[in-house]
Amino acid sequence: MSYTIDLSGRVAFITGASSGLGAQFSRVLARAGAAVVLTGRRVEKLKTLRAQIEGEGGDAHVLELDVTDVDSIKSAVAHAETEVGSIDILVNNAGVSTTQRMQEVTEEDYDFVFATNTKGMFFVAQEVGKRMIARSRGAAPGTFTGGRIINVASMAGLRALPQIGVYSMSKAAVIHMTRALAIEWGRFGINVNALCPGYIDTEINHHHWSTEQGRKLVGMLPRKRLGKPEDLDALIVLLASDQSHFVNGAVVAADDGFSL
Repeated sequence: MSYTIDLSGRVAFITGASSGLGAQFSRVLARAGAAVVLTGRRVEKLKTLRAQIEGEGGDAHVLELDVTDVDSIKSAVAHAETEVGSIDILVNNAGVSTTQRMQEVTEEDYDFVFATNTKGMFFVAQEVGKRMIARSRGAAPGTFTGGRIINVASMAGLRALPQIGVYSMSKAAVIHMTRALAIEWGRFGINVNALCPGYIDTEINHHHWSTEQGRKLVGMLPRKRLGKPEDLDALIVLLASDQSHFVNGAVVAADDGFSL
C-alpha cells in the first residue's frame, strides 16, 4: 500500500520561481497535480521552467511580478485568478540577501533586503489572503476547501548568523508575521505556516561551496553536509495539501539540526 498527496484541481502561486528553491517548489507542486503560476522578474527563466513543467505533463503559467511594487502584486494576483482560477496555495518564496558586517550596512542595503523579504512577502500574503477570506465568507457551509500560505523564511530567522544580520532580521520578521496571519486567518480555513530551510546547494550558490569560506562553513554544520532542493519536496507538498489542515502557525525548520 502506498500513500500519495494529490493536488489536482488546486492552483498554486509561487513567487521567486525563476531559480533555486522557487523553481523546485514549482516543479514538485506541478508533479503533485497543481496548476502552478510561476512569478518573478526574470520572465525568460520562468518561460524555460514552464516548458520543463509542461514537458513533464504539468500545467504551468508565467506572470511577471516585482514583489517590491504593491501595484505589481495586485495586478499579478488578479491576472492569475482570471487566467488560471482562484488561488488555493501561495508559496511566498521571493527573497534577497546582502553580505557584510553590521557596522557596514547602509540604508540602501537595509531597504533592499526588507523591501523584498518582509514588506513584499507581507503584501503578497495580504493580497492573496483577502481573496481567500472573501471565498470563505461567500462559500456554502462545508464547501470551502481552505487556503494554504507557505512563507519561506530561513533558519537564519531562528539563529543569528554573522555577516548576514539584516537578512536574519528580515526572516525573523517573516516568522512572526506568519504567526500573526495564522491567528487572524485560521478561522477562515486559511492555514499559514513558515518553512525555514538551512543551507541548500542550488545553482545560485553552488560556486560558493568550493571556496575556502564555503568549505569552512560546511565543516561547521552538524552533519557537515548541505541540503538539496529536493530535500524539501515532501514538506512543501504536505503544507500545500488538505492533509495539513491541522497545521497552522507552525515554523518548520528543515536545516539538518543547524538551528538547534
